[in-house]
Amino acid sequence: MNFIATRVGQMGAGAVFCLIFAALSGCALPLPDKPVRPQPYDLGPALPVAANAAPTGSALALGRVESSAAIDGSNILYRLLYSDGGQQPRPYALARWTMSPPQLVGQRLLEAFSATRPVVEPGMGLAAVELRTELDEFAQLFEAPGVSEGVVRLRVTAIAPTAKSGRLVGQRTFTVRKPAPTADAPGGVAALRAATDEAVAQVVTWANGLPAPR
Repeated sequence: MNFIATRVGQMGAGAVFCLIFAALSGCALPLPDKPVRPQPYDLGPALPVAANAAPTGSALALGRVESSAAIDGSNILYRLLYSDGGQQPRPYALARWTMSPPQLVGQRLLEAFSATRPVVEPGMGLAAVELRTELDEFAQLFEAPGVSEGVVRLRVTAIAPTAKSGRLVGQRTFTVRKPAPTADAPGGVAALRAATDEAVAQVVTWANGLPAPR
């Protein structure tokens, strides 16, 4: 009996020694993995403008792009049309926008309009037309597993500013859909970039063709 007790005591002491050694050396215990950070995305470089292009139209006041709280953040959103009818916007866990979608679209609009006409801030009294834009949709929509498209919907209102309020010049909704090359965040970003560029081009063409306010 004394022999067995002695052996158990020796084994216990050895186990304790091993644990202490492992804790001090850090070699025997696995280290925790580094946290995975979401990958940042934006819309990439703007469409190229001809080197000799210069603003020729009248000045335009371009306001901030507005949106709902669900869109006005850094999440890259997708919707499952085949699951819940697309009623629930879902964020990708490991992908984020570098700016909110309203800011990304606003930047694209500013770059595009600046190539054709002077662009100023609203309220400065320097433009006969002010453009107000609302971003109603900016997400990757899945019609089926593995099949998706980027959808951008803009509602644009043109007004002629007056001393008290403003007079409506025109209003139009622009909806553009582009297929996603892959059923993941990079594919959704590529589709949303293509859809945004086309929507912005349509907005510029429409706004530049509006009649001059009297």
